Amino acid sequence: MEFLVRTENTLPPDTPDDVRETLRKGERERAMQLRESGILKRLWRVPGRNATIGLYEAADPAELHDALVSLPMWKWMDITVEALATHPQEKAP
Repeated sequence: MEFLVRTENTLPPDTPDDVRETLRKGERERAMQLRESGILKRLWRVPGRNATIGLYEAADPAELHDALVSLPMWKWMDITVEALATHPQEKAP
């Protein structure tokens, strides 16, 4: 199943720089692991915001949930998930 996942970082602005950098590093490392496992397919930045849009593929919503909560910044993310279905025009004849 494919999912479009929109995230907005809500980390408090007064978060110390060292904590912020540790979280960013952990986030990058975990994202690479999710890419290697095939769950994270694509990732885009949203210009002008501390937000991303990602294309994820998981067996079901529970597997996606487990992947998202494994992100170090999970506690400070506003997340919207949309399950995607293949459009009939995209199906092979």
